[in-house]
Amino acid sequence: MERLPFGINRLDNTIGGGAPRGSVVLLSGEAGAGAREFMFTTAVMNGLASVGHDTFDLHYGDLSDNATLPEEIHYVSFTAEEDQLRNEIAMTMDEEIADSGLESVEFESLSKNFFHVSPVPRDWYAEETTDITSLRKRHEDREGLLSALGGTLNDRAPGNLVVIDSLSDLVSTVGDDEGMQWSDVSYIVKGLEKASYNWGGLILVHVNHETLTDTQHGQLIDACSGTLQFEWETGGSNRARTLVVKNFRGVLSQIEAENIVKFETDFGDAGFDISDVRKIR
Repeated sequence: MERLPFGINRLDNTIGGGAPRGSVVLLSGEAGAGAREFMFTTAVMNGLASVGHDTFDLHYGDLSDNATLPEEIHYVSFTAEEDQLRNEIAMTMDEEIADSGLESVEFESLSKNFFHVSPVPRDWYAEETTDITSLRKRHEDREGLLSALGGTLNDRAPGNLVVIDSLSDLVSTVGDDEGMQWSDVSYIVKGLEKASYNWGGLILVHVNHETLTDTQHGQLIDACSGTLQFEWETGGSNRARTLVVKNFRGVLSQIEAENIVKFETDFGDAGFDISDVRKIR
């Protein structure tokens, strides 16, 4: 089965080269536990690999025999602009590595669609404009956000790596008078999983699971091809970040066969990394 690499060498080698093409992978994490750094690293390292940068060989090595690179890399944000994201990514890894890898990453911001349904002053998130879109009603803009997301993915997802940052932004509007219903969020993810199979790329969807109920979290896990859960683990006086493969069709059985239960994680010059692999004894 052809795979697309996550860009984290030790993880990719453990699961046969990366994620199967057509996968939607939920990156579910506690605040600060590594989920955001994971998606940053995936975008940057795939970017480095796509241009044959020497730094990729240094920090990653050779791709697995059944792994192929995405044709393009797209980063979609609901609330942030490109400059803001570039600065945030550069703070999580070596700045030269980040700059080189991001040369191949295309950014798409949906912040105008997102914030226009809110009471946030317009000049905080958009330049002054007389465009007729600024006159749309609030409920129309809410529908515009979903349509903009759908259109963006239709154009950019086939055969490519797409990072969606972050589903928590949509969840934050659930229950507001002009916001979404939980069913809207659930349907988006279920539809994304169905479409992604035909697109044949890899879609990473970030969410802070502390913003969800257990039921909501479970529904998202069921809707996705796989879930990587990022957690803080405390033992004695130490606190460590860990990664658990919660579920992953076509991948989890291989991990279980090798008795791997949990990955200890760390951050280095090239971003997110696996520092240790725990096995059931």
